[in-house]
Amino acid sequence: MNITAIYPGTFDPITDGHLDIIIRASKLFQKVIVAVAVNQEKAPLFSLEERVLMVEEVTASLSNISIIGFSNLLVDCAKEHDASVVLRGLRAVSDFEYEFQLAGMNRRLSPELETMFLTPAEQYEFISSSMIREIAKLKGDVSSFVPKCVDDRLIKKFT
Repeated sequence: MNITAIYPGTFDPITDGHLDIIIRASKLFQKVIVAVAVNQEKAPLFSLEERVLMVEEVTASLSNISIIGFSNLLVDCAKEHDASVVLRGLRAVSDFEYEFQLAGMNRRLSPELETMFLTPAEQYEFISSSMIREIAKLKGDVSSFVPKCVDDRLIKKFT
C-alpha cells in the first residue's frame, strides 16, 4: 500500500524518542512527513527554521522522510501533502487523554484521516523536549537523550 503518514510536533528540540518513532515509521509507511509546528503558544527555544534544520540533519540517512514547517491546521496540512495517516507518539498513559481528544477532533474535521499511535522504545519513554530544555538550561548533560547535533545546539544556546 502506498500510504503517506504525517508526524506532527513542535520538536523543540527533537529527541532520541522522536527519532525512534521516525525510524520505525519509515519502515511502516511509503513516505513519512515530519511536520514541525510553529506553535507560538509554547514559546519555543529554537526558531522554526532551527527546528526544521535539526530534524533534517538527524533524518538525512532516511530516504523516505521529508521535513516541513507548518502553521495551519494539521488536517489541512495533511491534505496538502496527501497524507492519510497522522502519526502520534504516546510515552505514558498521561499522554493518552490529550492525544485521544486530538484524534477525535481531527477525525471530525477530516473523517478520511486516520490517527495511529506508536510508543517509543522503553529507553525513551520518559524523555520529553520540555525536560531536555530544562536540564540543558541548568547545564545538565542531555547527550544521552538527544542526537549529537542537537546536544551541540543546546550547549551553544545556553552558554
